[in-house]
Amino acid sequence: MPAAGPCEHADVTTQRFTTRPELTGTTGMVASTHWLASGTGMAVLERGGNAFDAAVAAGLVLHVVEPHLNGFAGDLPLIAATGGSGEPFVLCGQGSAPAAATPEAFAGLGLDHVPGTSLLAAVVPGAFGTWMDLLARYGTWHVADVMAFAIGYARDGFPLLDQASATIARVADHFREHWPSSAATYLSGGEVPAPGSRFRLPGLAATMERIVAEARAAGPDRLAGIEGARRAFYEGFVAEEIGRFCAAQELMDSSGRPHRGLLTPEDLAGWQVREERPTTIEFAGRTIAKTGPWGQGPVLLQQLRMLEGMDLEDTRSGSAELVHAVVETAKLAYADRDHWYADPDHADVPLGDLLSPGYAAERRALVGATASDLYRPGSPGGHAPRGLPDAVVARVERAIAAAADDGAAADGPRTRAAGVGEPTFGPDPAVRPDGSARGDTCHLDVVDRWGNIVSATPSGAWLQSSPVVPALGLPLPTRAQMFWVEPGFPGSVSPRKRPRTTLSPTLVLRDGRPEIACGTPGGDQQDQWQVPLLLNHLVYGMGLQEAIDAPTWHTTHLVSSFDPRDLDPLGVTAEDRLGPEVLADLRRRGHRLTVAGPWSLGRLSAVGTGSDGLLRGAANPRGMQGYAVGR
Repeated sequence: MPAAGPCEHADVTTQRFTTRPELTGTTGMVASTHWLASGTGMAVLERGGNAFDAAVAAGLVLHVVEPHLNGFAGDLPLIAATGGSGEPFVLCGQGSAPAAATPEAFAGLGLDHVPGTSLLAAVVPGAFGTWMDLLARYGTWHVADVMAFAIGYARDGFPLLDQASATIARVADHFREHWPSSAATYLSGGEVPAPGSRFRLPGLAATMERIVAEARAAGPDRLAGIEGARRAFYEGFVAEEIGRFCAAQELMDSSGRPHRGLLTPEDLAGWQVREERPTTIEFAGRTIAKTGPWGQGPVLLQQLRMLEGMDLEDTRSGSAELVHAVVETAKLAYADRDHWYADPDHADVPLGDLLSPGYAAERRALVGATASDLYRPGSPGGHAPRGLPDAVVARVERAIAAAADDGAAADGPRTRAAGVGEPTFGPDPAVRPDGSARGDTCHLDVVDRWGNIVSATPSGAWLQSSPVVPALGLPLPTRAQMFWVEPGFPGSVSPRKRPRTTLSPTLVLRDGRPEIACGTPGGDQQDQWQVPLLLNHLVYGMGLQEAIDAPTWHTTHLVSSFDPRDLDPLGVTAEDRLGPEVLADLRRRGHRLTVAGPWSLGRLSAVGTGSDGLLRGAANPRGMQGYAVGR
């Protein structure tokens, strides 16, 4: 570990407790960011469905009951494994850019970036096709059965979350002035729906019911019905309405000007979900499995590679020494992410070099006893990094210079406080003058009595980020904002290319058998908040619920994946439960702290199978909506 000065630990960092019991049982476990989704998944398991059936049903419910966090037409990466010694697999439900999405197309519109909202940022919706693929190949239920729960909540109503109501309130004026279809959907009687009120999405319910009808029309065979549902979405009425809306409507986006969309029915018809092998490393006697570099998943593996050479057993959970080491390795790993990660079908990503022990040792040697104010992408395999446009590099350099001029250790964010979203609502104006607002994400984990296990992170198609397609009752995913408009970079926009997403589910295997599925919402923070969880459980011996409940932190010393793509030098946001001594020690090391509330960071959940064969489930108490259920 880096050299550290003496530090007295507050009692709260050594006391072990949980806010709720870690669930154990033998039938099944479901943990998610919303209690209704968790209950849905458990209902499927109780009726004899497997983990894959349960994940599909629960995920579709998340699309309905957390509309500010994800949507039916959103994005979805998942990682899963079949029971026993089944090989883990990744399903890439990240939709690709339209065929018309070229640097020249955006330059022709006078744009130097992809707007973060409205129609120009739309990519192919990948979530529904991914759920259908999972159901067809690994599930046992019919389309009508897994969709019945979501249809019921959309048609008959569900209690609107406080944060969903607040999100609608933030964008209400923008809806009224610029996005009338969204106003008609979310502003009941022209007013913001009250927190906790019964809220309905009849347009979305009608779309889902029509998909079920077309599945039934395809015949009684289960697989034929699933294919009928997929065709209805990607080759039928859903694709046609999306294409018609994007071509006909010219609507305001975050550039401050109205634009039409580029997405066409042909883009949807040409898209297919991808099954891939996960990216893995060995850590703490386990295999940690993540997505490929089209997601940010490997950044967690890079962090663990660096940390495994730092004598973690000599530290304590929540100590200043540990927080410092985790933050400094995160800075290095995320700088590599910014410069190297991209769709490997369209860019040369040196993933083997990035994850090699030798490269990790080289990067680990850069971690010192004090916080670094440098932004240091590496050169894996000897290749010089060039992943950011010149304008972004200049902005990063200005931010670092300003931090040095202002005094590195001054508390508080230079730009805006980071929070808990993808991207996130923060204390700065959550709605900008152009009406754009920031969203968030969901997460879901399921394990069943046969050992099948799923970790999924649905996101995108946020109600506040894209106008509702009126004939369908749903908004579109805006993930194209992750691209650079300038050509020549790994992350540059190009036709049918997957944007590098932040969505990052995790699977942990022991002796080749699936042990834990876990994840969290949080954008750039997803693979930071999961590091303390894994360290707490695998290194420090905490149970899953205890590891989730432990105080957490993250750094903002990285290039944000979302507009305005800034960097907050030396920034660390930490829960105050770390204790005053730890926070003071971090300040002495040069970290510029934003001290968050005691239960404010991360929305982790996890399920797993213990060495005794018992199933386990745990969920985050923060936000008062995540829940684990099981028996």
